Amino acid sequence: MRFRMRFLGKALFVLVGIAVLGWMVMSLWNWVVPALFVGARAIDFAHALGLLILSRILFGGFRGHGGWRGRQHWRRWEQMTPEEREKFQQGMRCGRRKPQEDTV
Repeated sequence: MRFRMRFLGKALFVLVGIAVLGWMVMSLWNWVVPALFVGARAIDFAHALGLLILSRILFGGFRGHGGWRGRQHWRRWEQMTPEEREKFQQGMRCGRRKPQEDTV
């Protein structure tokens, strides 16, 4: 029972969030675009949701990462000591790691 309530609460939160974002896109579009472009028309809520989904597909994806994914690697670089950075750079060639040579 507790699991169902938590699930329903999260589902309701997501639906309300989508509705608010759709309303925000619709309001901003109807405020800005018709004033800037001659012949542009106002959009309704369904078109605003479609525009929101299209922008998510084009710019963010649906994996939950969103945006530029290279930030995680940059954080690793920042946490390295200067010696670790030097060793890492020596192991790189043209942006790819060199295969390890066997030292026997």
